Amino acid sequence: MLKAKVCVLVSGGGTNLQAIIDAVKSGIINSAEVSVVVASNPSAYALERAKNNGIPTEVVHKKAMPSQEAFEQAIIDIIEKYEIDFIVLAGFMCILSENFTKRYPERIINVHPSLIPSFCGKGFYGLKVHEAALSYGVKVTGATVHFVNEIPDGGRIIMQKAVDIEDTDTPETLQKRVMENAEWIILPQSVEKVAQSIIELKK
Repeated sequence: MLKAKVCVLVSGGGTNLQAIIDAVKSGIINSAEVSVVVASNPSAYALERAKNNGIPTEVVHKKAMPSQEAFEQAIIDIIEKYEIDFIVLAGFMCILSENFTKRYPERIINVHPSLIPSFCGKGFYGLKVHEAALSYGVKVTGATVHFVNEIPDGGRIIMQKAVDIEDTDTPETLQKRVMENAEWIILPQSVEKVAQSIIELKK
């Protein structure tokens, strides 16, 4: 069976990567395979998760690169080497330039821990998103999977899932619940959806 080849870009613990790996095993993701995991940080635990599941890994250490251009070119070289069909940003803490995103139109997806257009864009990442949601006093938040373009969190939305905010929530408890009840559900579903459309085009 024809499968879309996925490159997952990571920077940290790799919980979203794990959700994708688990979804491949359980059959939620049927049309894609993770061909390589690329970390921007050599100590990212996500690399261990990939190795434990027999997935090839590569490191492109952002801080060791002379420029953004060199950093992105190293990633492009890996994408070409593995003949990748699309890219998933899973806790990837590096902004990609317009030169990079234009190269892969509607071929890069990202999961963001809010309901875009709320609490998104430049500076909104990690706990900051949940702190903003709580300080604003919204009653519902969630996660969004979207295509990546030159505008941070600005690409076309693929899927969203809402999560209720509880009165006792802290940024940490909210982050955990949004991951478990939204991100880890819609990211694998979106990977499958994008993979299916890529396979259709290949036919």
